Amino acid sequence: MEISIGSKTTTIEDKKPLYNGEMTVGEAIGMHPGASMVFAAFHLGGCAHCAVSEEETIEQVCMGYGVPMDEVLQALNALEPVTNS
Repeated sequence: MEISIGSKTTTIEDKKPLYNGEMTVGEAIGMHPGASMVFAAFHLGGCAHCAVSEEETIEQVCMGYGVPMDEVLQALNALEPVTNS
């Protein structure tokens, strides 16, 4: 499966997921700087009328906005690992 975030297309491979519905939005953003772009791509946060709390879980946010959690998690888990250079 391929997903597009901004101008980048990423292929989702079978790898151990790092993100799950029980983690908070803040934890997800803290794990990868691109996580906030994933949430924005699903219209979760990023504008005044759809702001999300970093203390809410990914599951809570997805349920609250009617966004399929499995799609959000696939996109998050498709992020390239961050390397410290």
